[in-house]
This record gives sequence, structure tokens and C-alpha cells, in this order.
Amino acid sequence: MGAIPSARSHPRTRLEAEPVPESKHRPPESELGPLAARALAIVRLRLFRRAVLVLILLASVIVGLETYPAVDDRIGGLLRTLDTVIIGLFVVEIVLRMVAYGRRWPRFFLDPWNVFDFVIVAVCLIPVGSQAAAAFRLVRVLRALRLLTSIPQLQIVIGALLRSLPSIGYVGMLLVLLFYVYAVIGTTLFGRNDPAHFGTLHDAAISLLRAVTLEDWTDLMYTQMVGSEAYPGHLPPPTEPEPRAMPILAVLYFGSFVLVGTMVVLNLFIGVVIGALTEEQKAAADRALASAAPTDADAQLERIERQLEHVREQMQGLRGALRNRPRP
Repeated sequence: MGAIPSARSHPRTRLEAEPVPESKHRPPESELGPLAARALAIVRLRLFRRAVLVLILLASVIVGLETYPAVDDRIGGLLRTLDTVIIGLFVVEIVLRMVAYGRRWPRFFLDPWNVFDFVIVAVCLIPVGSQAAAAFRLVRVLRALRLLTSIPQLQIVIGALLRSLPSIGYVGMLLVLLFYVYAVIGTTLFGRNDPAHFGTLHDAAISLLRAVTLEDWTDLMYTQMVGSEAYPGHLPPPTEPEPRAMPILAVLYFGSFVLVGTMVVLNLFIGVVIGALTEEQKAAADRALASAAPTDADAQLERIERQLEHVREQMQGLRGALRNRPRP
């Protein structure tokens, strides 16, 4: 008997294009009738998914072209005809996906991504008058968001962002606290020299937002270093400033804020999102392995290797805990 090829000999990048994972709400194929089974086979076709992706891109391009008056005057009728055809094809796609659930078609709406697609397509079917044409165009451009459901890798990114929201909230609280402390200090130190940027607490907070995004933050620092008379700001001061040069305090204030706010706190946001993205990629890979065919030897072997790796990590943690445990 030949050796089973190792899954590691065929590495898979988790963000590579691969078949869309099956919905956990879909009934087993054994419970589907002939029509539902046929619809499911069509929905699973790679060509079907690529065709839907092309339609989404084409619909987005049409909405963009209609924003040019010259293009709309020349081929506006053709664009609207194409748009009507695309909407009809979207309806056919949604119907096929619902039929693929068989008699349990209401379970189609248990998947949030399915609800997302259904709502966008349904809104495009609402008849509107000429006065609401601009609003209708805004609704139609939302069809570009269907790329989120057509490209699994985008679903991973969205899932990672949602997973990271709690941690981002805590990092945001830290950033708000940093802004508040530095705004109070800046108002106290530089309020008289530069009342346009540090005259009030909210003015100071806006100036710090400008500094943390590195948008001409050095101009703010130079005004405090040499005084507002030698280096006036861009905004007209609400009151008459009292020029005062504070070179050392200005360098310490802005240098520490930019270092902490930009290099540390904002990088925390990036670190949190990257960590959540790694977890979401691992979860997506696990779901793909769980939905793999039982006869897929590579998928079975990769699933077992993942389980063994998880067991090894737990054993290492237990060994470390035992080594660090105080001896009686």
C-alpha cells in the first residue's frame, strides 16, 4: 500500500482562493429533492461563483459611469438596460441559492451573509420615481458590497474586524485618556501663546488629532518653540495671543505625544487587528477542514495533524506549569 501523502507536502495558504465553505444551516443532501439537488450543484460550481463576481463588478462600474453626465447622455439608455438585466440575474442567483435549501428554504435566512445579499438585491427591486433617482443610485452602489460575500477572503477580514472590536474599544479608551491628559497640559502651557490651537480644551484636542496623524504637527511645535509672533499658526487667533517661546517644553510635549500616540497606541490597533486576523484565518481553515469530504485523505491527515499540534501545545503548557510549581 502506498504511503498517504502528507498534507504538509501540499501547503495551503489560508487566504488563497478556494471553494466557499458550506453553510452550517443547509440541510443534508440526502434530504434534498431532485430540484434542490440540481440547484445546489449549480450553486457549488466555481463558474457560477465567478459569474456572480463578474456581475457585481460590472454593476459597480455601471453605477460609476452614470455619474459622468457626458457618458450618461451618450449611452445612458444602454447602461440602464444592462443594469436591469443584472438585477434580474441577481434575483435568479438568490432564488437558486434558496431553492438549494429544499423544503427548508427558510433556513437560508439563518446565515447573516445570505440575509445581507437578499436585502441588497431586494432594495434594488423597489420602484422609485424620478425625484428619488439620486437616492436610488446610492442604494445601487451598495451592490458593490456583495463582494464581501463573493470573496471568502474578504469575509475573513470582516470577521477579524468584528472579532477585534472589544480589544479595539479598550485601546480606544487608552487613546481618549491620552488625548485628554495632553489636551489639558497643552491648554495650560500653550493657551496664551497659541489660542487658535490650544485656547480651549476642544481646540487642543483637535490640534492633537492633527499631531497624531502627523499632519503638519511640526508647525504646531515650532509655534510653541519660538513663539506665535515669530511663527504664527495657520488659523486666526480668537483672542490676542501673548507670544512666548518655550523650546524645551514644546519639544518634550510634542515629541512624547507623537511617540506615544503614533508609535505605540496606534500600532496597538494594528496589532489587535492582526491578532484577530490570525485567529479568524485559523478558524476559517478549521471550518474548511471540518466540511471537507470524508474520503479526502489529505484533508483527514491535515485535520489529525492540527489536533496533534493542539495536544502538543497543551502538553507543553502543562509541563511548564509543573516545572514552575513549588515543590513541597
